[in-house]
Amino acid sequence: MFKITSLFLFLFSLSVIDAQEIIPFRMTKYNNLIVKAEVNGKDSLDLMFQIAMEEASISPERKRSAGHIVFKDGISDGNTVSIGKHSFRDIRFFDNELTGHEADGKIGTGIFKGKIFKIDYDNSRFVVYETMPDLKGYRAIPLMYRNGQLFIQAENIIAGKPVSTGFLLQSGYSGGIIYSNVFADGKDLDQKLKITGKKTLRNSAGKSITTKNGILPMLKIGKFALKEVSAGFFTGELKTQKASYLGADVLKRFNWIFDAERKTVYIMPSRYFTDVYFKIN
Repeated sequence: MFKITSLFLFLFSLSVIDAQEIIPFRMTKYNNLIVKAEVNGKDSLDLMFQIAMEEASISPERKRSAGHIVFKDGISDGNTVSIGKHSFRDIRFFDNELTGHEADGKIGTGIFKGKIFKIDYDNSRFVVYETMPDLKGYRAIPLMYRNGQLFIQAENIIAGKPVSTGFLLQSGYSGGIIYSNVFADGKDLDQKLKITGKKTLRNSAGKSITTKNGILPMLKIGKFALKEVSAGFFTGELKTQKASYLGADVLKRFNWIFDAERKTVYIMPSRYFTDVYFKIN
């Protein structure tokens, strides 16, 4: 009996050391991840996890009050954010930033600063680790960290040829991928992708921007290949898309483990790997 109890306590202690924190999330029909948070012990908010930022923000279109976040010149420092049993201190909020559907604002990767963390789409949760967990079934991908944002390289199979480019991980965009203007220009994507829709807008000066949506035959991320990926790009006089995005509809197709130094991410297919792609209107 003593041996069994000792073995149980030993295994339990290992699990506590391995998985330090678990934070549940809800994924919306727009592929956005929502966590329920309490800010400064007063304001109960639904915040969208935004992997493309470190700080937090409040939306002008929020449905819930954020009256206990005090802003000066659009910035509020020193806030405490509680999510479940976990509290995060000294969180900076920006005011009046648009966010995803069903959210009052955004929360970024700063809550995981200096820690290993996992986006576990299979079980709808974030897991924070003290030491690297079991990586069986995962593949390592080099991660580039710039100005609080995370990038990976991926191969786009266009007209049968691989074209590599860097993608910003962007969980706020509901769709698959968006190409930067630099990547899209001169590649004749109108002819090489199957175009599924387009929309043209004009500004007050009469300059136009056209959003085109198409289907990329294959996207390779490390050893994994996604087929018939939803892909968007812009044409027209206005050149505003500075980075290529790997959107939430691609992110959800993997479980992601980020190392503490943000130099490597480990991925494996999730239960959403073969889902139909989100339709961008």
